[in-house]
Amino acid sequence: MQTLVLIASHFAFLYPVTMSFLWVSGGLYHYLRRERRAPRWDQPPAFDAEPPFATVLVPCHNEGDNVRETIAAALAQQWPAYEVIAINDGSGDDTGAQLEALAAADPRLRVLHLDRNLGKANALRMGALAARSEYLLCIDGDALLEPHALHWMIHPLVTAPRVGAVTGNPRIRNRSTLLGRMQVAEFSSIIGMIKRTQRSYGRIFTVSGVICAFRRTSLHEVGFWADDMLTEDIDISWRLQLAGWEIRYEPSALCFILMPETLRGLWRQRLRWAQGGIEVLRRHGQALVRWRHRRMWPIAAEYLLSVAWAYTVALLALAWLFGLSARGGPPLPGGTELLMLGVCMLQFGCSLLIDRRYERQVGRTYFWVAWYPLAYWLISATTTLVAVPKNLLRRPGRRATWISPDRGIR
Repeated sequence: MQTLVLIASHFAFLYPVTMSFLWVSGGLYHYLRRERRAPRWDQPPAFDAEPPFATVLVPCHNEGDNVRETIAAALAQQWPAYEVIAINDGSGDDTGAQLEALAAADPRLRVLHLDRNLGKANALRMGALAARSEYLLCIDGDALLEPHALHWMIHPLVTAPRVGAVTGNPRIRNRSTLLGRMQVAEFSSIIGMIKRTQRSYGRIFTVSGVICAFRRTSLHEVGFWADDMLTEDIDISWRLQLAGWEIRYEPSALCFILMPETLRGLWRQRLRWAQGGIEVLRRHGQALVRWRHRRMWPIAAEYLLSVAWAYTVALLALAWLFGLSARGGPPLPGGTELLMLGVCMLQFGCSLLIDRRYERQVGRTYFWVAWYPLAYWLISATTTLVAVPKNLLRRPGRRATWISPDRGIR
């Protein structure tokens, strides 16, 4: 028994360290190969011909506090010809009235009103069917696009015919609290590095739902977004890649978003993400056994290991409580905590060097990353522990409707 506990404790403490090394090496590889010599984010890539007409989709549900800023940024794109379609999905506040006033002032904006809350997936599908373009940029109702974001998001779709989707680079704009600053560090040193690493080995676990672009042909082939999935962005990413389409990560496509700044809001968000990952793996897991889907194996294995790690940590906690009363607790690998902290700081340091290309002020959050190992891994473990049974008990086919998210402290 003590041998099993020792093995489990090494796995529990060394898994985060190993993943950090993987993300650092993958992120640096992506930067050296694809980013270092690319144009700056404010100098958009050139097109061989006239850029095509594009559509920006903005699904909204109770976004009255943010929708004016979001639409203004969407209409300020430095793109020659495009339209913006806002989908008001049964909002109970003044979102619809604000959108109508904005549409009256700018003919590029169209508004679709849905009479009841049918979920983000359905809103996106309605917007895609109403769009006049093959190229769709989808953003959330609180997202502020950088003026050249459309250039960076559409360019891979135009130049590479097998690219079905592109995921952008969301940046946190509410940084007044400890949780906000920690998430700045997280999006820089974790989410961005993970996307770079996954792009390097050819498959991406999920597009970022707050800023993602699609080829409408690819969406039509897989049946658009599924309205019974908790995280439509993870599901559409898997279905596109299983159908043979490629997903690209474009770090120069910047988008500034609001994130939860309360523990309750952060918990709800991360629990939904965890449930979405389990749900997608359950639905598409059988397809992974086929040889033609072998390029999906690394991201599936990475996710399964993260689930195993969460339950290992929980079992070790129980073993520690038992050992504390009986034999003083299970042995732990010596010095691993300091190693985890050191690797974390190294990871954030590397991401800082990369992200200075896109945002100079990100270095101000370096101090707050010291809290990152405890907060991020603790949240990851606990949400996974709760997500697995919740997902197993969730009724199949149930529509996933909107829940107004936590947009930070006002």
